[in-house]
Amino acid sequence: MALTAAVLLATSLGLAACSSDDSADSSIVTTGGGEPQNPLVPTNTNENMGGRVVDRLFAGLKYYDSKGVAHDELADKIETNDRKNYKITIKPDWKFSDGTPVKAKSFVDAWNYGALGTNAQLQSYVFTPIKGFKEVSAEKPTAQTMSGLKVVDDRTFTVELESPSIDFETSLGYAPFYPLPEAAFKDIKAFGENPIGNGPYKFASNGAWQHNVQIDLVPNPEYKGGRPAKNKGLRFVMYQSFDTAYQDLLAGNLDTLDTIPDSALTSYEKDLGDRAITKPTAQNQKIGIQQNVPHFAGEEGLLRRKAISMAINREQICKNIFNGSRVPSKDFTASTLPGFNGNLPGSEVLKYNPEEAKKLWAQADAISPWSGRFEIAYNSDGGHQAWIEATANSIKNTLGIEAIATAYPTFKNIRDLVNARTIGKAFRYGWQGDYPTMLQFLTSNYYSYSDTNNVDYKSPEFDKLLDDALAAPTLEESYKIVAKAQSLMLKDMSDIPMFEYIANAGRSDKVKKAELAWSGLFDFENIEK
Repeated sequence: MALTAAVLLATSLGLAACSSDDSADSSIVTTGGGEPQNPLVPTNTNENMGGRVVDRLFAGLKYYDSKGVAHDELADKIETNDRKNYKITIKPDWKFSDGTPVKAKSFVDAWNYGALGTNAQLQSYVFTPIKGFKEVSAEKPTAQTMSGLKVVDDRTFTVELESPSIDFETSLGYAPFYPLPEAAFKDIKAFGENPIGNGPYKFASNGAWQHNVQIDLVPNPEYKGGRPAKNKGLRFVMYQSFDTAYQDLLAGNLDTLDTIPDSALTSYEKDLGDRAITKPTAQNQKIGIQQNVPHFAGEEGLLRRKAISMAINREQICKNIFNGSRVPSKDFTASTLPGFNGNLPGSEVLKYNPEEAKKLWAQADAISPWSGRFEIAYNSDGGHQAWIEATANSIKNTLGIEAIATAYPTFKNIRDLVNARTIGKAFRYGWQGDYPTMLQFLTSNYYSYSDTNNVDYKSPEFDKLLDDALAAPTLEESYKIVAKAQSLMLKDMSDIPMFEYIANAGRSDKVKKAELAWSGLFDFENIEK
C-alpha cells in the first residue's frame, strides 16, 4: 500500500530523540511508525503508516503470512465453480472488540460503504470487479448498494463479479475487504479515530492515538484467527527522522525499525550483528508527474518523461546512496512477485542513456520549448533527500536544465497535495504490496478509475489488458497478459520507475524474534521480546 499505497515509507511529525520506552510497559514492542494520513477506516487507508495499524486492528476473510501465502481467517468456505460467482461462509462466533458479532452483513455493509461514490473512499477501486460497482461508485450514484452482493444468512453471503477474476479470492485479505461493526456507520470519522476491529489487536484505550506521537495497541481477547499476538502489545512511535529512530534502536529505546537510514547502510550490519535484517521485498519507488504539470501533457509530456527516465543513472544511485540495498526497476511491480518478467519489451527506457535522453528532450522542445525548472517533491521525514538530490543532479547534468529536489515536511503534506491534484511538480512515491500479486500493484496504481492512480494514467487499452489478465484461465496466461500491459505502460511512460527494495531493518537486544514479511513490514504479531 498501501507505499501505499503507498504511498511508501515513513511519515511522521513531531517526536524528537527520546526513549520511546519511558512510559511503555517493558513487555510492549515499540516499533517505528508515523502519523496516518486519515482516520483509520480500512476502505480509506491507502498509505503505509495507517495501513500497518489497520492490518493489526482488523481481520478479513483471509490473511497473508510472512511469506505472502494466503490463509483462511474468517472464511470457513469460499466456493466457486467459475471464479465469477462466489458463495462465502464465515466462521461462527467471531466478535468485534466491542463484543458485537461479526456477521455476513458486516462484510457486505462495509464493502457497499467503501464502494459508494459519495463516501469518497480512497480504496474504492478494489470493488470494481463486483457487479453493480459502476452504479454505486459515480459522483451521483443510481444505486446505494452493489447488486452483486447478497446476504443469505448471518454466516453466508454471495458475490457476483462482472467477469471471472484470477485475483479475487487472493485479494480477500486486503484491508478494504475487512468487515465493519454497525457502530462504524453512526459516525465514520469518529470511528476512524478510535476503531472497533476484529483483528489480533485493539486500541489500548480511548487515548491510544496520540497524534504525531504514538499509537498504542494491545492484544484483542476476542480474536480467534491464525495470527494471535505473541507479544503484550505494540506501540507505533512517530519519528521526525530515521536517523533519530536508528539511534533509539541502538540505544535500546526502540525495539524494531523497518527502514535503516541512508547514513547507516554501510555500518548497520556491524552495529547490530545478528540483529540486522536484510531481505528482498515487494516494494518499489517511482517518480510521478501529473498531467496538469506544465510541459508534461500529451506528446510533449511523453517525450519528456522518457527523456527524464533515461537521464537517471539508477545503477549509480543504488550503489552510492543505498550501498546496494536497492536495485534498479525493470518494471512497475517487484521482482519478488510471482510471474515477474525482467526483460519486458520497451524496458530500455529504464536504462541510463544520456544521448537518447538529450535527443528525446530536443524533440519535446520542438513541440514547446522548455521553460522553468524541473522539481521533484519529497517528504523530509522519509529518508529520501539523498536519492532525490542525486536523481535531480543526474537529470540536470544530462539534460542541461535546472533540476532540484524540493522538500516538504511530512509524507501527509505530499499525499494531501497529490490527492488534490495541486502538487504542481514531479513527486516521489512508491508502493508496498498489500497482497502478493503483480495485478495488485497494477490495478491499484494504474487502472483509469482507481482512486490511487496518482499520475492519472488513463488508457482504455491498458484497462482492457488488465481485465483480460484477471479473466485469464491460468496464472501462466495471466502473467503473459500482464507483461503486455506493462510493455504498453513503458511505451506510454505512465510514470518513472526508479528502484525496488532489498529491505534493511533491525531489532534491539530486547527482542528475541522479529522477521520482515514479504511486503517489507515486520511480521508484527510474531515479534517476541
